[in-house]
This record gives sequence, C-alpha cells and structure tokens, in this order.
Amino acid sequence: MITKLSNSDDAQRIQIFKALADESRLEILRILKKSGKEMSCGEVGEHCKLHKATASYHFKTLREAGLTTTRKDSTSKYVQINYETFKQFLPSFLETL
Repeated sequence: MITKLSNSDDAQRIQIFKALADESRLEILRILKKSGKEMSCGEVGEHCKLHKATASYHFKTLREAGLTTTRKDSTSKYVQINYETFKQFLPSFLETL
C-alpha cells in the first residue's frame, strides 16, 4: 500500500534538494561533519574561502532547508548540522560526504 506523504514534507524535500544542489553548501556540510561540533560562521567561511556575504547566503539556505541550525551569541553566529532532518529525510547521506 502506498502512503501519501504530507504536502509540508514534500515542500521540505524540495527545499532540501535545492540546498544540496550547490557545491559550496555541500562543502559547508562536509566541514561541519568533519568537525563534529558547532563552528562559527566565520570559521566555516574561511575553510570554504567564501566572502562573508556569500557565506551568509549559503548558511541561510541550509538553515531554511532544516539542514543546519544557527545560534547567535553576542556578535557571532554558530552553525551546526541538524541531524534530525538528515535522519528523517536523508538517513545515509552524511556518510557519503
């Protein structure tokens, strides 16, 4: 029996695949996965050799797709992988990075 998924799940899947369809965003996820911890957006941007505005756009896209979470502390922002989203929508994806 085929179960119809909710439209909100489909909308999130579309956002996820759009977010993953970019080399820079994949690199951001690789860096976060390799670190195994929360990192400042500045650190990640330096590793990826991205300008601040470009990095900010990529962080926003990943966050809106639910692939990362962002925490603000004073003037700094910290980002980490949202493992729950990967567990729900892409259970083995992170192992392929």
